[in-house]
Amino acid sequence: MAQNICASTAARSTLSEVLLWKELKGKQMMGYDFHRQKPIDRYIVDFYCPLLNLAIEVDGTSHAFRERQDRQREERLRELGVRILRFDDLDVKFQMEKVLCTIREWIQRGESEGECP
Repeated sequence: MAQNICASTAARSTLSEVLLWKELKGKQMMGYDFHRQKPIDRYIVDFYCPLLNLAIEVDGTSHAFRERQDRQREERLRELGVRILRFDDLDVKFQMEKVLCTIREWIQRGESEGECP
């Protein structure tokens, strides 16, 4: 069932998700393996790296009206130990290098603090 949900969600991906996926897939981000539309508990995150226990979310206009649900979702994911990076849809579209730099810096900080393998 989760696989069917993921497949239909992937088919409805936003342009920003498609653009970011092009940069993350195939271990392009510092050799780390990211998954797209990954089910975790009862939620699906946009991108997930199991080795880093990192979810990356791209917030578009739909998130503007779901702040409470997003906050509850994020709290639950954090309870499960998932760390979350959020990016605005427009930043991914028009400032991709800044987004990628933020992800790289997050990973480097985690590696230097011993949080990343």
